[in-house]
Amino acid sequence: MPAYDFDTVVDRRNRGSFKWEKYRDRDIIPMWVADMDFRSPPPVIDALNQITEHGVFGYVVPPVGAVDTIVGMLERQYRWTVEPHWVVWLPGLVPALNLACRAFCEPQQAVMMTTPIYPPFLQAPPCSDRPLISVPLALDNDHWQFDFEAMAAALTPDTRLFMLCSPYNPVGRVFRRDELAALGQFCIEHDLLICSDEVHCQLLLDDVEHLPTATILPELTARTVTLLAPSKTYNLPGLCCACAIIPDNKLRQRFKAKMRGIMPEMNSYGYAACQAAYTHGEQWRLELIDYLRGNRDLLESHVADQLPGIRMTHVEATYLAWLDVRDSGIENPMKFFEDAGVGLSDGREFGSEGYMRLNFGCPRATLTEGLDRMRAALQPG
Repeated sequence: MPAYDFDTVVDRRNRGSFKWEKYRDRDIIPMWVADMDFRSPPPVIDALNQITEHGVFGYVVPPVGAVDTIVGMLERQYRWTVEPHWVVWLPGLVPALNLACRAFCEPQQAVMMTTPIYPPFLQAPPCSDRPLISVPLALDNDHWQFDFEAMAAALTPDTRLFMLCSPYNPVGRVFRRDELAALGQFCIEHDLLICSDEVHCQLLLDDVEHLPTATILPELTARTVTLLAPSKTYNLPGLCCACAIIPDNKLRQRFKAKMRGIMPEMNSYGYAACQAAYTHGEQWRLELIDYLRGNRDLLESHVADQLPGIRMTHVEATYLAWLDVRDSGIENPMKFFEDAGVGLSDGREFGSEGYMRLNFGCPRATLTEGLDRMRAALQPG
């Protein structure tokens, strides 16, 4: 019998929710931004209540044990031995993407990534006045993978940084060891640093293993910056708590230098939530994954049987589905589904027109209602 309730619908309207305010006063179910509609784990809520009851909200430093919490989690779950001084605290991963571009690339040096990809990846190089090189993933038998031939052809002599999302948002892939080793070898051969966003690493829906990019090859450790946060797994994105793992001292100092005077410090709520989630949230996380797996299976079944003209590849991780609507004949998919009462993410923002991203991190009743609305719009009458 599950100990936690993921079925109860939490009313998030009129509470300043970024996800829900987009459609204020409109009968549209928001299934777009990567923000789940579940209450966070009770131990996290208890830890935040303790901060509130203390009543003093001054400047803070990382509390005792905060770094050990990160180090311990990585050792337990991924057998990755991380030195405490490798950990750099951050108020979010999106700023870290921009910092990486500025810290590791000179203005003329390019940043490479694959598409489709989480929009802040695509925005970071131009926001930092660095050239962007984007190369589409290859789709082979419904299996998304790196196209190394196309990547090699797109490289320039000034390409310096490869930005990776692993597990991959939005296509839901968990890269296997051979795939990551091939990517690592590609980056070594072309002298590319790697910024690896691994924020979804604890949300594996299939019986597969997440492998930290920095651990795949011995030569990768010193050229990889790994970004982590409890935000997606434990539904804490608004608490602005994240970190970078940077083993190489020179890279770490360059990264921290770019933070100085620009990047705000984390707050006591973020630290408390992070420690509580990683220390006491494991049973909640396992039950969440079971629930998300059920949602994923329901979604895949509906797409196959009830949503004509729409396809999706299998989601191995995350709570995000990548929908191919190119065969639907719909001219403006974003507007079409909003008119049907469902708000999705437009694939153009991820670098791929003709696709939509759907967030199934919600109570099953909400997902079912959204899918019913989509079916009714696609099969009128």
